[in-house]
Amino acid sequence: MSEDYELRTDGGAAPATGEDAASANETEQATSRVPGLGGDEGRIIGLTALAVLLFPFLFAEAPVISDIIQGYAGLTTLILIWGIFAMGYDLLHGFTGLLSFGHAAFWGAGGMAAGLLVEYAGMNLPLVLVVVGTIVGVLLAWLIGFLSLRRGGIYFAILTLAFGQMIYFTIFGPAGPITGGEDGLLLTIGDLFGVIPLNAGVPVLTPLGFIPSWLYLIVGIFVVISVAVAYRVLNSPYGLIFKAIRENEQRAEFVGLNVWRYKLMAFVLSGAFAGFAGALHTIYNGAASASAFYWIVSGDVVIMSILGGVGTLFGAFLGAGVYLYMSNILETFVGTLWHVMLGLLFVVVVWLFPGGIWGGIRALRDLITDLIGGGGSEPEAATDGGEPGARAPADSSSDGGDGQ
Repeated sequence: MSEDYELRTDGGAAPATGEDAASANETEQATSRVPGLGGDEGRIIGLTALAVLLFPFLFAEAPVISDIIQGYAGLTTLILIWGIFAMGYDLLHGFTGLLSFGHAAFWGAGGMAAGLLVEYAGMNLPLVLVVVGTIVGVLLAWLIGFLSLRRGGIYFAILTLAFGQMIYFTIFGPAGPITGGEDGLLLTIGDLFGVIPLNAGVPVLTPLGFIPSWLYLIVGIFVVISVAVAYRVLNSPYGLIFKAIRENEQRAEFVGLNVWRYKLMAFVLSGAFAGFAGALHTIYNGAASASAFYWIVSGDVVIMSILGGVGTLFGAFLGAGVYLYMSNILETFVGTLWHVMLGLLFVVVVWLFPGGIWGGIRALRDLITDLIGGGGSEPEAATDGGEPGARAPADSSSDGGDGQ
C-alpha cells in the first residue's frame, strides 16, 4: 500500500484518485467474500490440537530436551493462558493497527469478576467463571473502546493507559475492602463439572506425559477453540476489514465502511479474549488481586506480541512462551539479569526479524525451501491467519507503529 497518505484521525473522507479507486474496488471485493470451513482451517485446528497435546511432553518430559531446557509441566498451562491473552491482543494491534496500553484492565477485570463470584456468591464452577470473566471483559472493553477510539494514534494509546490505571487504583484503593486490596482474594476453585478435581491427572495421558492435569486439558481445549475463532474472524469479511483499516484507514473509509465501528468491534473482541484469559489465570492461581490491573501487565502482553510476531496467529504463543520461560526458569539461574537478557533478545528480534520469532521461522523455512527447490519460488499465502512474511503494522495505521 502506498505510504504517501497523511495520517487522518478526524474520520473525514480522502480525495479520490485512480489508485484509490482501484484499491477501494479490491477492498470492496475482498470484504464481500465469506469463506467457509476449508482445508486450511481444518489443518490449522488440527495442528493446534496436536501442538497442545505434545507441548507438555516436549517441554517437561522428553528425554534430553526437557533436561536441557529444565521445563516443568505447571508452566505449560500458564504459557497457554498468556498465549490466549497475547493472541487476542494481536487481533487489535497486529491486525487492526491499534496500539493499546490498557489491556491489563480487561485481563484483571475478567480475573477479578471470577474471584468476586467465588468469594461472595459461592459460585466456583470453572466453566461458569470463564463465561463471567469473558462477559465482563467484553462490557469493559466496549465502554473503554467507545471512549478511547474518539482519538487515534498516540492519544488512543495514552487514553487506554489512563483508563487502565484509573481502574487499577480503584480496585487497589476505594474498592480494596471488597477486592482484597494489596493481598487480593484467596479462592477455592471448584471441581470440573462438580466432580473432577482440576489438578488431578488425566487417565492414560498424564502417565505418558502428554496432559499433566485436567486443568491443562481444559485450557488446551480453550486454546484450540480460541485459535479457531480467531482464524475464522481473520478470514471473514470482518477480519479483512480489520486488515484494510490497518493498511490504510482512509481507503477503508473511501469504500463507505464505518471505520470507527469496526475498530470498536476489534477492541471488544480483543477485550473478550483478555477477560477470558484473565478468568483462566484466576482459576490457575486460585487467587485474584489488583496487581493484574497494573500497567506492567499491559506492557508484558505488548512485549509478548512483538516478540512472537505482530500480525501472526501463533506468534503470540511463542512470545508468551519465551517471556515466561525467561521469567520463571532462566531467572533461577541468572537472577534479575533475565530482564537484561530479555531486553537484548527483544532488540535483536526487532532489529533482525521485524516479523518476530514466528516471522523468523517463516523466513528460515522459505530459505530452506528456496535452497532445496533451486530458488525463484513465489511468496506463499499465509494459511495460519497471519500475513505472508509477518511484519509490523504499516505506517498508515493509526497506532503510530513503525511500519516495518
